[in-house]
Amino acid sequence: MMQSQESAVELSNQVNGAALETEGSAAYDAQWVKTISLLEKEIGKASVTNWIHPLIFISSKNNILTLSAPTRFLADWVRSHYADAIRRLWSAQAAPVSSVEVKVDPSTMRETANQDKPAEDQKNTAGSTAANAAGDYFETRFDPSMTFDSFVTGPANELAFAAAKRISQSGETVFNPLFFYGGVGIGKTHLMHAIGWELQEMHPGKNVVYLSAEKFMYHFVRALREKDMVSFKDAFRNVDILMIDDIQFISGKKSTQQEFIHTFNAMMDQGKQLIIAADKSPAELEGLDARLKSRLGGGLSVDIQPADYDLRRRILARKAENTAQDVPDDVLDYLADKIATNVRELEGALNRVVAYAELMNLSVTLKQTEKILSDLFRAYDRKITIDDIQNAVTAFYGIKLSDMSSARRLRAVARPRQVAMYLSKQMTSCSLPEIGRSFGGRDHTTVMHAVRKIEELLQSDATIADDVDRIERNLKSL
Repeated sequence: MMQSQESAVELSNQVNGAALETEGSAAYDAQWVKTISLLEKEIGKASVTNWIHPLIFISSKNNILTLSAPTRFLADWVRSHYADAIRRLWSAQAAPVSSVEVKVDPSTMRETANQDKPAEDQKNTAGSTAANAAGDYFETRFDPSMTFDSFVTGPANELAFAAAKRISQSGETVFNPLFFYGGVGIGKTHLMHAIGWELQEMHPGKNVVYLSAEKFMYHFVRALREKDMVSFKDAFRNVDILMIDDIQFISGKKSTQQEFIHTFNAMMDQGKQLIIAADKSPAELEGLDARLKSRLGGGLSVDIQPADYDLRRRILARKAENTAQDVPDDVLDYLADKIATNVRELEGALNRVVAYAELMNLSVTLKQTEKILSDLFRAYDRKITIDDIQNAVTAFYGIKLSDMSSARRLRAVARPRQVAMYLSKQMTSCSLPEIGRSFGGRDHTTVMHAVRKIEELLQSDATIADDVDRIERNLKSL
């Protein structure tokens, strides 16, 4: 057994191109190798090759697992996409940690030319780096696990799926720009990666680039600092399809927005396809230039809604088919019912249950699932307060928190206040007088009037109905 562990550690050293550093015990080396092995079963060999193998294990101490990555982009990607899974799989073994820290260390950069790889590896990474000039500049990568085949559709996302398929299959410029928007973990990034994979499969001559808005800003700032804006602009010259994720992150960054507008206009003028994703619709994005909002909203904007129960259940069933464990129907039913807002978290919960059963050599049962995920469900069962509701309503409508208690009667303030009172009645156990006191000492009859008014509007005003529904979903996702 020890010899096997030592061989595994040596293999990991060869893959990573550097000796692993330990904190007092070689067991940590074997634990990291085991973590990589378990992660490969969850996210696939190609994803591990692209995103995990370049990482270097540094230490595990003070409840923190520390890794290093050769680039800031790779570190950011691992933090946002794989850190939770790494923490969970590491902790499920022997030395639990509360967080994963990924440092950036350019000295660990390795040469990974494709000509030195086996033919099968070259096939797996064909979509990892865009085969174009911009690909070299931006190091575009697509996650092999995020394909159209692995995307489960339902009423919440079928329009977005159809639009994505249309672009990737035709290779033509349509719905320009295509704008996906919705909350966290509902499939926006999955669809963009799926578009990238399919375009490279069906239209290999197309130059496809996928960037986060943060990475766009990073390269722009670096080009400014190094006085190399020519290279930055040239990188987009031969791009046929540009995908920008999380565009909301350039809010308030005037110089970056200005450059993005230039890039946007240049590509539109050349008939190039743009695909954008954000957490809100173009009109609702705060801190963006009015011209940029107008351009973003000039194509097809698709709202991806949280998955309903049926879709969540089918997503879990598809995910369970790809695990080595037999997952009973009652466990899938339970998870689909308990986790209602975030598909990413839904899949993570299933992965956690399956990994625990595998590591502890147990069968997956409903009782075991409830125990394993008790901490997660405690967070879901947290009671919503009037303060939560007031914060959510003011953020949604873009008004001040003080307006909830003020005497202002302008409709732009009074209607959100009534919505907040209505939600306080529906989502808390507070009495009408208690609610009134939280809204500037108002009488309980005022609260009663607000509740009745919103109930009437829910039947006659589609905008108010949509507003209330979205605020409720935001609150349930806290």
